[in-house]
Amino acid sequence: MDIQNILLNLKIESLNAMQQSMAEAYVKNDSDLILLSPTGSGKTLAYLIPLVMSLRQDVRGVQAVVMVPSRELALQIEQVFKSMETGLAVMSCYGGRPAMDEHRTMQSLEPSVIVGTPGRMNDHLTKKNFDAAAVRTLVIDEFDKCLEFGFQDEMAEVIGKLPSLRRRVLLSATDSEEIPSFTGIRRAVRLNFLDGDTPGVPDRLHIYKVMSPIKDKLETLGKLLCCLGQEPTLVFCNYRESVDRVGQFLRSQKIECGVFHGGMEQEARERALYKFRNGSCHVFISTDLAARGLDIPTIRNVVHYHLPVNEEGFIHRNGRTARWEADGNAFIILHPEETLPEYVKPEPESFVFPEKIPAPSLSRFVTLYFGKGKKDKINKIDIVGFLSKKGNLKKDEIGQVDVKDHYAYAAVAREKAKQVLKLVQNEKIKGVKALIELAK
Repeated sequence: MDIQNILLNLKIESLNAMQQSMAEAYVKNDSDLILLSPTGSGKTLAYLIPLVMSLRQDVRGVQAVVMVPSRELALQIEQVFKSMETGLAVMSCYGGRPAMDEHRTMQSLEPSVIVGTPGRMNDHLTKKNFDAAAVRTLVIDEFDKCLEFGFQDEMAEVIGKLPSLRRRVLLSATDSEEIPSFTGIRRAVRLNFLDGDTPGVPDRLHIYKVMSPIKDKLETLGKLLCCLGQEPTLVFCNYRESVDRVGQFLRSQKIECGVFHGGMEQEARERALYKFRNGSCHVFISTDLAARGLDIPTIRNVVHYHLPVNEEGFIHRNGRTARWEADGNAFIILHPEETLPEYVKPEPESFVFPEKIPAPSLSRFVTLYFGKGKKDKINKIDIVGFLSKKGNLKKDEIGQVDVKDHYAYAAVAREKAKQVLKLVQNEKIKGVKALIELAK
């Protein structure tokens, strides 16, 4: 497939310098590749585009395996691959759902690429759910994060079960002195964009310190979020309990927010992330689980409610904003007993609160939940048509629609939500009765 068609499908005019270098290195030789580049610089496309170009349309079976540290990143990569519209099939696999369902999907879909977490990938390989002998390429995305999460043994097992590998590609946002031997990499082309070669990232990020008069920063955070209005804002806490506590406080102050951490059920995490993406809430509170691997391209502000544990964490958190060519802000909230870490240089500008703090602002959209999905033969077009005809919504009153296997979400204009729910009561979508309600 022509690269220009892929860029057109992705609605991208051109690749950045890092992506171009990666594409050239991928095509010009058959060596293993190591790409080091900051969070938010576009590493996913840097390897996906040349990978797609190398896949053969006439070959059946899995030609490439992509290992990732989290289900969210697996889903993101799957979606990007599908957006390329190459005609080749892709699927993601991860824990938290039945492996048998994934196996059935593999059999019916016959994917050329499988994206998955190490544990679940190892499970499928152990059960011989797909032909490992056909896999020629292995990609490990966010390799440093995989190591940090302790996936060494699982990754080693997966690699040991891929006997026909010809190329290994590692991607990381941090450098390391030595690549572990289990990867099988001995000589590799190394592309390092961590030394400032990725243009503009520091210049586009504005860092502020925000002083809290007391040790408990909740009131200060609430005031700051009111000042930021409806700008998409990601708030980082160091602990799951803190995420929940901050979320409860903000909701008590009528500030809409979503919470996200590893202790939540996957469906609850997915719902919170979806509502943030579609503009139903503009504040997202998370542990460092959201520092990498989530597809949230529109974040304007990053707030460090807690100081990150190290400089690497600071970099990855900040990498969620000022992505591509956009500007962004990072706010560090400090209480009287805290000081800025040494790595935060130069001294950030102090954020000055206005005399009058604005009231909390409501998001333009709210999210509706549909109790039917792909398995019920419902697609995005069906839902948009249903909301238009039965809910009397105009085109600009319908936002993002996302259809899963057994349910779907749709963003609708806040002021029309009650009207829509009343009008669609007892109505069928494609002849099927479905529960439709505000997403909780």
